[in-house]
Amino acid sequence: MAARSKPVQLDEVSKAIIEQLQDDGRRSYAEIGKHVGLSEAAVRQRVQKLTESGVMQVVAVTDPMQLGFYRQAMIGIRVTGDATHVADTLAAIAEVDYVVLTAGSFDILAEVVCENDDDLITLLNTRIRGIEGVLSTETFVYLRLQKQFYNWGTR
Repeated sequence: MAARSKPVQLDEVSKAIIEQLQDDGRRSYAEIGKHVGLSEAAVRQRVQKLTESGVMQVVAVTDPMQLGFYRQAMIGIRVTGDATHVADTLAAIAEVDYVVLTAGSFDILAEVVCENDDDLITLLNTRIRGIEGVLSTETFVYLRLQKQFYNWGTR
């Protein structure tokens, strides 16, 4: 994610296009065009501009359990020194899919996806706790993923 800059101002049509793709990322440009009142070519052009500018990305979201990754966890990390250095190091680890700098009890939250508990233990003990600046960790193991949607809209 980019550093905070002036927010991009979206018109109602661009917002509607984003919301259509959040509902179904495979929806055709022609179908979106019918909904927002633009031609297929105009929708394609807008989607290209939105993706090239970094406002939006269209991706496939998988279910880790279906792919054999049976252990997910959120790890709260307390850091001494530069938290951004630790966050950058965490972000380079393949099992880490989410890293955010926070204010509060933890300096960083990192979500991890592992095949099993043994892999999680190894990741914690040898890779995460071994990062220079990591003071302590607290692991929140996911028992069940109750909700995971990316269709919150553009407000």
